[in-house]
Amino acid sequence: MDASHTHRHHPVFCTVVPPHLLDKAALSEDSRRADLAQRTLERDSLLRTRRRVTAVRGIVPALAAPTSDDPDRTVYDAQHRTRLPGAKVRGEGDPLSKDATVNRAYAGLGATYELFLKGFGRRSIDDSGLPLDATVHYGEEYNNAFWDGQQMVFGDGDGDLFLDFTVSVDVIGHELTHGVTQYTANLTYRGQSGALNESMSDVFGSLIKQYSLEQTAEEADWLIGAGLLGPNVTGVALRSMKAPGTAYDDDELGKDPQPATMDDYVNTHSDNGGVHINSGIPNHAFYIVATELGGKAWERAGRIWYDTLTGGDLTSRANFADFARLSTAAAVTRYGAGGAEHQALQKAWSAVGVPLAG
Repeated sequence: MDASHTHRHHPVFCTVVPPHLLDKAALSEDSRRADLAQRTLERDSLLRTRRRVTAVRGIVPALAAPTSDDPDRTVYDAQHRTRLPGAKVRGEGDPLSKDATVNRAYAGLGATYELFLKGFGRRSIDDSGLPLDATVHYGEEYNNAFWDGQQMVFGDGDGDLFLDFTVSVDVIGHELTHGVTQYTANLTYRGQSGALNESMSDVFGSLIKQYSLEQTAEEADWLIGAGLLGPNVTGVALRSMKAPGTAYDDDELGKDPQPATMDDYVNTHSDNGGVHINSGIPNHAFYIVATELGGKAWERAGRIWYDTLTGGDLTSRANFADFARLSTAAAVTRYGAGGAEHQALQKAWSAVGVPLAG
């Protein structure tokens, strides 16, 4: 299936901050906090609608012609407006900007490109050298970051709930991985397939951070968005792969709702069927595999997940059981039956309550 056909059928607008968290903030007694959260929700809703219209009209990103193994990064500045991409402020090979946000975005694009190239032999998001574009300073105190099907966009945060969205390289990697998923399995952004889509981004976002910091699975914090929460929020990150449901517990924002196992699976109509919530289950499965195998998580655990995502057998409407079965098969194909990798997959999916048979 060619990329344009895929995009028409499954348009995707993916934000790193889940709507359930912003919904809570919008009910705050603090009028400024509530207003900014509501503005972000309204902006996200508008962008999500625009993305659907773009897909219906058949306007899709063009595949880039293969060039080299070097990245092609461009960072733009929206100057607190919402027209994309904004003014170009740093291109590939340009010297450091005076704006630290620009430099963090540029470095994050590079870190993502490097992991996919050196870890998995993938040349950019589409495996054909697609240029990586990012816009910073989007909107006024916009509390999110997103992949719109063509580029990355970062808000500055409001300094209360969230800080600058370029501060966490795993957030940058998370959003760009939505692009990788778009060009491969193109997991439908609803229900379990949508939760798998979100989980792929958390998995590779975490691996990008670990690769950048040269961390082993044992040394990694397994947090998504550490350092992103503002000073007035009780929490450490948006999500925890090691211990889903423990990333934050705030008087206004509530408790992190992610489950670690199918016993606590959340049935909901919001958030496209809980894509940011139930992603905790496959996230935790990956954490178990990575820590069981030890060492550098991108080398074996990450390779198995990448093989599963890109191997061609994972359908757009796959559920957790489909991914469990295919990832276990991928481990056997690459590393052999009965080995440490195979056993780690069996242990992980059993631990989170996802069956391997049927």
